[in-house]
Amino acid sequence: MEFLKQAETSAAPFAHALTEVAGLDAFSEKIIVEMNPRARRLGLRVEPARQCIVLVRPRRVSDRTVIKFVTQHLAWIRKHLGAMPERVPFEHGAVIPYRGTDHVLRHAPEQKGGVWREENTILVTGRPEHMARRTADWLKREAKESLSALAREMAAVIARPVARITVRDTRTRWGSCARGGKLSFSWRLILAPDTVLTYVAAHEVAHLRHANHGAAFKRCVDEILEPYGVEAGLAGEWLSRRGAGLHRYG
Repeated sequence: MEFLKQAETSAAPFAHALTEVAGLDAFSEKIIVEMNPRARRLGLRVEPARQCIVLVRPRRVSDRTVIKFVTQHLAWIRKHLGAMPERVPFEHGAVIPYRGTDHVLRHAPEQKGGVWREENTILVTGRPEHMARRTADWLKREAKESLSALAREMAAVIARPVARITVRDTRTRWGSCARGGKLSFSWRLILAPDTVLTYVAAHEVAHLRHANHGAAFKRCVDEILEPYGVEAGLAGEWLSRRGAGLHRYG
């Protein structure tokens, strides 16, 4: 699935060239240049997870060509940086989505019990400087528990073994399936609606049977999702349109 994976690149410094682009002074620190030997042409992409624009640069492109390219796309860069939603830190009073529903984070230093949810409030105990870490750890545990139960249940339906399930804070993939039945998911799926989380779990479990994205794979995804009443197309569209916004939390 294309929106689950983007090209992986390695970073390279380019600050000296960006300073030569007129009108870019206020934004130059928000542009990250990444060398990609497989790229055939210069390209730009938005990365909400890092609150930046990534400039993909082929290895043999000169600085002069890059400067000209950035200058020509300056309006595009300004537009997308301006439209990028601000980060929402895990602090007292912040509103974050949990399973697709907005919840208010509340620091509760007078109580004990770690982190828990009461209706549309997530309460976090402990010292204030530990609130962000405790909130993130709780969300990761919730994601691991939900996705593990769901993926194993789905894998049993198609009679495929699951060796291991992990959750990570990935920027380019919502999920992956490695050899030997190893599944990995982005913990940020716990912020999305349950239909989306269910869909991604089904997508990766289907890879236990089919390594590609052909017709048989799509039928397998639909077969897995049928008991849950989830439509792959609608869930995939939600991820395409709104998935990147999940990276602004925390």
